Amino acid sequence: MYGWIWRHLPGNSLVRAVISLLLILGVIYVLFQYVFPWAEPLLPFNDVTVNNGGAGG
Repeated sequence: MYGWIWRHLPGNSLVRAVISLLLILGVIYVLFQYVFPWAEPLLPFNDVTVNNGGAGG
């Protein structure tokens, strides 16, 4: 799949590398701005059980 994307990008290797970097940064931006905030309430990370009177040091 990555080879297919690389072959279909325009320009020489330097231009392709810059376009690839911009595409990766765009995907990361979309994930952090839209996907992760949408999925956060669905994940069990805030369901933490802590015992105050439990055995411990």
